[in-house]
Amino acid sequence: MALLRSYVSGGWHTAADEGVPLHDAATGEEVARISSNGVDFAAALEYGRTVGGPALRELTFHQRAALLKALASHLREHRDELYALSARTGATLGDSKFDIDGGIGVLFSYASKGKRELPNDTVYVEGNVEPLSRGGTFVAQHIATPLRGVAVQINAFNFPVWGPLEKFAPAFLAGVPSLVKPASQTAYLTARVVELIIESGILPEGSLQFVAGSAGDLLDHVTAQDLVSFTGSASTAQKLRAHPVIIRNAVRFNAEADSLNCSILGPDAVQGTTEFDLFVKQLVTEMTVKAGQKCTAIRRAFVPASLLDDVASAASERLAKVTVGNPASEGVRMGALASLEQREEVRRSLKALLDAGSVVFGDPERVEVVDADAERGAFISPVLLKADPERSEPHEVEAFGPVSTLMPYTSTEQVVDFAARGGGSLAGSVVSADKEFVREVVLGAAPFHGRLLVLDAEDAKESTGHGSPMPQLVHGGPGRAGGGEEMGGVRGVLHHMQRTAVQGSPAVLSAVTGRWVAGAPRAEGVHPFRKSLAELRIGDSVVAGPRVVSQEDVDHFAEFTGDTFYAHTDPEAAAANPLFGGIVAHGYLVVSFAAGLFVSPEPGPVLANYGLENLRFLTPVKVGDSLTVTLTAKQITPRIDQDYGEVRWDADVTNAEGESVAKYDVLTLVSKEQP
Repeated sequence: MALLRSYVSGGWHTAADEGVPLHDAATGEEVARISSNGVDFAAALEYGRTVGGPALRELTFHQRAALLKALASHLREHRDELYALSARTGATLGDSKFDIDGGIGVLFSYASKGKRELPNDTVYVEGNVEPLSRGGTFVAQHIATPLRGVAVQINAFNFPVWGPLEKFAPAFLAGVPSLVKPASQTAYLTARVVELIIESGILPEGSLQFVAGSAGDLLDHVTAQDLVSFTGSASTAQKLRAHPVIIRNAVRFNAEADSLNCSILGPDAVQGTTEFDLFVKQLVTEMTVKAGQKCTAIRRAFVPASLLDDVASAASERLAKVTVGNPASEGVRMGALASLEQREEVRRSLKALLDAGSVVFGDPERVEVVDADAERGAFISPVLLKADPERSEPHEVEAFGPVSTLMPYTSTEQVVDFAARGGGSLAGSVVSADKEFVREVVLGAAPFHGRLLVLDAEDAKESTGHGSPMPQLVHGGPGRAGGGEEMGGVRGVLHHMQRTAVQGSPAVLSAVTGRWVAGAPRAEGVHPFRKSLAELRIGDSVVAGPRVVSQEDVDHFAEFTGDTFYAHTDPEAAAANPLFGGIVAHGYLVVSFAAGLFVSPEPGPVLANYGLENLRFLTPVKVGDSLTVTLTAKQITPRIDQDYGEVRWDADVTNAEGESVAKYDVLTLVSKEQP
């Protein structure tokens, strides 16, 4: 059988030994062999730092996002091949889509987020400018820049596609190269994905490396600029976190580990309600998708004591309809565990759980299978247990397979306490239409969970379900679940970057961040609306005005818009208002006058105004006041796939005394070249 190759230091590496055999989870046949013998891990990390890192850092966030989108499209064209190979891991077609399509979806999601939420620049500016002096000449700004190391990503066996891609995407978007080390059992599927990626030529060289087999002395060579992300057992996470090099160098370490996730049925969700049916359906789905080999699967199902028998009966009826067997066979709803060793591990865990309860459905030792040998393949029956929640075992022992435990509760306070006994979880869910119950449970359980789903009749049709992490949201949890976070949208990107507070003058901050900062030099001359994106520079500015606000202006605006709020129309009431002391102009009249002052009306490179942000009215404008507006190019963002870009302008409207009456950002679309 083929010996899986590693891709390190710019080339494919084949181990000199025969490797360890990897088997088809359903048939027991040998699929491939695996070994990392001969891989120079120190050289691989250095290659990532010196080749992959510089190549990525030359690209802007938008350019990296475009490459992620291209990569996602490329992998999507090979889904059928990957589905077929995924079946050998014990996955049904539905399981395979969950893994493969989910991983590709993460790439698309980060591509979209990179384009929409990150600048077309190589530096990320975080938060507002912080004034540090009275005169405004000493200010500060937080920026984030890519770490100069490698993101070492050690993945679990249960999601050989989604797992690597959900770690790779935010690292790549941040500008940090990745070294992927999958779990051996299903590494042949990850290896094929990496082959497709490397063959495509889409990514800069050095931005992705892959190790098939043992991690060897990899962690001996990580530095303070590297990162390590791990998905797997809590015990292994603890060992890795305590590695002396990781401790000595304060290496950023993120773990996503075992998780005794719970689902809670509300007292209102009695048999016959939509929520009761949703709870039972979700429980069975979470037990059987990927044969229960999901870090987010429901391990503890808490139900009102009065509904325990009803839930047990309804869930058993659904489980009885689940066909177990060869995942390639039609009609099979649950395939095999990843390996025979994994099956034995599940059986050992079940023995510990049975000390605290009893079997409601299933037999850990026997199962009827379709088109397969039940012993040669790693098959096991779905097993639903019932246990006393006061016992410790259900809150401490995880059977990483199609296993869940029903437990009763008698009050909201009690079920929140039971949920917390898991020691920290990745995901939890509450199924109830009672909003007060939901609020109490969510606020009580939130400190112990990375994610909480509230499921009811209203959101059920569009909900992605208890066990589906979304790339826009944090994936991780406190305590036993690892204490880290993966994904999380832009949060996941920033995990791979260093946050730095830069202190200096406004001019210095403008130069460093690429964004104009109030107090930095402005350049007047040609009206900036007459400049194309290629000609425009931050700091380009126009000062327009003054314009006097008359009583007729205020009256006309009130009549024309219908905004007859008393502060604009009733002199006596306006005079009694302690904020105004008399008639004041509408805030939106001020903004409208400002636009009329700074606009350059003739056709030119400015294509459209598409919004205002951060608008604040600071000083009331009274009849007779004169207004002046200063408009300054604050940020310029070319769109890499369009012939125009976005310009953010700083607008400062002042009165005759120089006081700011309104401040806001104007957003426009501007052509890259003169029309």
